[in-house]
Amino acid sequence: MEDTRARAAAKALQLNSKHIPSRATTFNRLFAPIYAVGLLALFYYHISSLLNSTSLGSFFISISLFISDAILAFMWATAQSFRMNPLRRREFPANLKELLKNDSDFPALDVFICTADPYQEPPMNVVNTALSVMAFDYPTSKISVYVSDDGGSAMTLFAFMEAARFAATWLPFCTKNDVVERNPDAFFTSNHDWFSEREEIKIMYEKMKMRVETICEEGKIGDEYLNGEEECMAFNQWTKSFTSQNHPTVIKVLLESSKNKDTCGEALPNLIYVSRQKSVTSHHHFKTGALNALLRVSATMTNAPVILTLDCDTYSNDPQTPTRALCYFLDPKLGNDLGYVQFPQRFYGVSKNDIYCGELKHLYIINSSGMDGLLGPNYVGTGCFFVRRAFFGGPSSLELPELSQLNPNHVVERHIKSQEVLDLAHLVASCDYENNTKWGFKLGFRYGSLVEDYFTGYCLQCEGWKSLLCNPKRAAFYGDVPITLLSVVNQMKRWSVGLLEVTFSKYNPITYGVRSIGLLMGLSYAHYAFWPFCSIPVILYAFLPQLALISATQIFPKVWDVWFVVYILLFLGAYGQDLVEFILFEGTFQRWWNDQRMWMIRSGSSLLFGCVEFTWKSLGINSNFGFNVTGKAMDEEQSKRYKQELFEFGLFSPMFVPITTAAIVNLASFVCGLIEIWKSGGAWEHLFAQMLVAGFGVVNCWPVYEAMALRNDGGKLPPKLTFFCFSLALLLCSFAAFFR
Repeated sequence: MEDTRARAAAKALQLNSKHIPSRATTFNRLFAPIYAVGLLALFYYHISSLLNSTSLGSFFISISLFISDAILAFMWATAQSFRMNPLRRREFPANLKELLKNDSDFPALDVFICTADPYQEPPMNVVNTALSVMAFDYPTSKISVYVSDDGGSAMTLFAFMEAARFAATWLPFCTKNDVVERNPDAFFTSNHDWFSEREEIKIMYEKMKMRVETICEEGKIGDEYLNGEEECMAFNQWTKSFTSQNHPTVIKVLLESSKNKDTCGEALPNLIYVSRQKSVTSHHHFKTGALNALLRVSATMTNAPVILTLDCDTYSNDPQTPTRALCYFLDPKLGNDLGYVQFPQRFYGVSKNDIYCGELKHLYIINSSGMDGLLGPNYVGTGCFFVRRAFFGGPSSLELPELSQLNPNHVVERHIKSQEVLDLAHLVASCDYENNTKWGFKLGFRYGSLVEDYFTGYCLQCEGWKSLLCNPKRAAFYGDVPITLLSVVNQMKRWSVGLLEVTFSKYNPITYGVRSIGLLMGLSYAHYAFWPFCSIPVILYAFLPQLALISATQIFPKVWDVWFVVYILLFLGAYGQDLVEFILFEGTFQRWWNDQRMWMIRSGSSLLFGCVEFTWKSLGINSNFGFNVTGKAMDEEQSKRYKQELFEFGLFSPMFVPITTAAIVNLASFVCGLIEIWKSGGAWEHLFAQMLVAGFGVVNCWPVYEAMALRNDGGKLPPKLTFFCFSLALLLCSFAAFFR
């Protein structure tokens, strides 16, 4: 790509531009020191309260509030790094035509798609993702799609055999008609009736879908579904001893660009199915290990200089996405240290007001825009274009792999089906290949954390690589949004454990990060690394003021006290700034409200249990620690309730206990506060702050009350969970009332 950059420099082509939102940035830079003064005043008040404590109880309350506010202040301080220099970018793919006139001018592209469980991640979803990227507006002979099946499922291989046949018709149809939605399922559900061949191709697609879903229901592949001896032989490796955790390497070249043509005679992209070897005696490192296996296998077969990583459900929504990425990779002004271009994760089918905050707007867009003005956004696990060279040491220090064929500069001269290439591919995909090598530590995607995306992006930037955010108006990729609360909190719990693994390692962003990438970038990564500790202030504020209210104990300043004004201004300042920022990034008030509510729910469930699980693991206690696949399968009734914006509980989960108990305690304390005010003849000044906290909790907990008492569908809170939480809340309230 260096020659192409040189030609771009000679022609002085503008491939992209950037813009700093000056008004918002100036406001944030002025607001930060003012708010910091308010925080200093608050801590002066806390220290005074601690020094003036007259009993063990008052000391406990004061130290609890001090710790809570210290954590919240730290999280606020780290969040300011996102607000100091945000960037908005725009790219000009039309200008690339002057630079890339022939197909041979385009850099080759390897696409990695990861799946792990055919039941949690239906094969048809993975097929649609693959077909959407195979149909990119990009020379098909330059595209190679590698599907990592970490579950080693014959059903997934069968699905891709079907997809390979369908691609021969689907790709030319998309090109001929300039189709934008190149995920077949998304296209056929969008009612594009004006295409003449639409019905014929839809019938082909529905037949393929029916065959794949039928074998998934049956759990086996009958001979009647296979065409010829070659397809039958492809499944010979699935013997009785073959399991998802113990099986040999399976690599099948389903399409070879140099040989397979579409119905118009044009070359089809390479399509390769890979299931790396697994053994119960070898640690496979979950998704990170699968990506490293793909990195090596692809190096032996195609070794493209550009790599795109996708989750199994993240399909292309814009066929021009690769050329948008090239607008940055080929820009000589950006230098040779641009390691990756991250597209924000966007979701299809989000409910009107995004009740679960599934979009994670702060994580994927707002904060990423802020990091873009520094060294660049973090890698979020999908929708990211990498320079292959980034996985082999820093920009100025190439880390050589153990085999010359894995070198990022190696040119593959043999075709991908040659026995020599296949033998080498099987070798580098074996379960013990990484033993005594640098893979996962100095080479490839990084081991050491369950959040492999966060940790890999962090390590690459510490090595000297930069990144940037490409956020076009039309979403580049769409993924499936979780539609149940349990899916949301389970995913966040895994993230929480992974983040704590980084926090308590030598790579802590406050120490290692600040030294390697500077203060602001170090604080940006620290904001995520310390995210799980938000559970401490949220739990304390969910119970302590309320129980104190029940015991008629004043723990906040009276309403006419100047310190009460400090509390209120800090609360309104933080929430107000967050609201304005959210709306500036095309949010709405209702979505922002749900976003802040889910922050509290996640903190009181996922982040809390993530801290507990990490602690148990650190102590060597079995805590069911591991990688939980986030389900992509949709239930019709759950989907219906999600569209109605009803919280989906349904199952008994320990993670629902804190938030349900907090909901009951907040309601009980609010009622007790009203009774206390009535009894005292209307004296409310000393209880107003606690009433405010309890009332805020009650308003945010409305979906919990609804699921507890007002609903009778499958998504309501299980009666056993309600009874357990009610009993626990009664115990806590009785304990507090004892001290009246």
